[in-house]
Amino acid sequence: MKVPLLDLNAQYLPVMSEIKAELDKVFSTHQYILGTAVKEFEEDMQMYLQVKHAIGCASGTDALQLALMALGIAAGDEVITTPFTFFATASAIHRVGATPIFVDIDSRTYNLNPDLLEKAITPRTKAIMPVHLFGQPANMNSIAEIAAKHQLKIIEDNAQGIGAKYDGAFAGTIGDIGTLSFFPSKNLGAMGDGGMVLTNDDELALRLKQLRVHGENPKYFHKWVGLNSRLDSLQAAALKIKLRQLDKWSAQRRENAKIYHELLTDLPEINLPYIDPKALTIYNQFTITCRDRDGLMAHLQKNDIGCAIYYPLSLHLQECFAHLGGKKGDFPVCEDLSQKVLSLPIYSELTREQIEYVCQKIKEYFTK
Repeated sequence: MKVPLLDLNAQYLPVMSEIKAELDKVFSTHQYILGTAVKEFEEDMQMYLQVKHAIGCASGTDALQLALMALGIAAGDEVITTPFTFFATASAIHRVGATPIFVDIDSRTYNLNPDLLEKAITPRTKAIMPVHLFGQPANMNSIAEIAAKHQLKIIEDNAQGIGAKYDGAFAGTIGDIGTLSFFPSKNLGAMGDGGMVLTNDDELALRLKQLRVHGENPKYFHKWVGLNSRLDSLQAAALKIKLRQLDKWSAQRRENAKIYHELLTDLPEINLPYIDPKALTIYNQFTITCRDRDGLMAHLQKNDIGCAIYYPLSLHLQECFAHLGGKKGDFPVCEDLSQKVLSLPIYSELTREQIEYVCQKIKEYFTK
């Protein structure tokens, strides 16, 4: 049996005819940049996420940079974030001239540890950027309380958690600005790159809309130096159709996670994902930890089971951030997990038979 980490063919097959019909509408109008399809998808996302403004852009990475720019964060400022995340989280901070200040993570959720935040705050701190890693929201109640106390902005990096909730509120809509990614592997993925910025603040929304088109308003008049970062109409057309399936897909991911827990709970060599009782996760990844991670990964791959490491090297140890002075031992929880994490297939079209096969091969490795 072969079990890929993600099967986009299985995902697209049931909705492809609807997507093609929407793409044909774009082709008939030739509105390829910020056309009707983008406007309709933005409105659908506003309704789905219960947020006032959803502003499409070219990628999740651009969404982060646009959020920082809209909040006026620049050289000399500091933004607190996690070292256990995809590179774009910290690179966006760096690109606006600010400094990423890393704080270690919670050993159970892998998200930013709120108990460590206040120690990292300085007079230069302007914002906190939590990441809702693997589709589970960070502890936004505690983060919001600390941010309010110190008059800091919150930018939620929700690239991996579209549709997830914390304490009943949609991830990405709790802070000042939230960001989304529609990279094809995400739980709501485009047929290419795409991103979105979310806010309930009217003034920030106007600024974000302006910044995504070179900072111009009206045309050829520029108050700021913005980006060329617009969501492609063809991507919006496809995403509009896929959004209708998102709740069903997310529910199936959670059901698949239950099967993993059912079959692997009694295996002492691994730790299964912990979900905060206040969080509704969408399992963008199903990530276990294992001391012999590399051996298990090689065994699974040998048996045609897709798996991946998110993330093998913490951001404070990346060569490009050496100037920040990070060193081994600075963030022990993050560094330890980077040597143990392994993500297994969790996509919604996965069958029970496939999950049973994955679990069988995991058990086989530890009982050989």
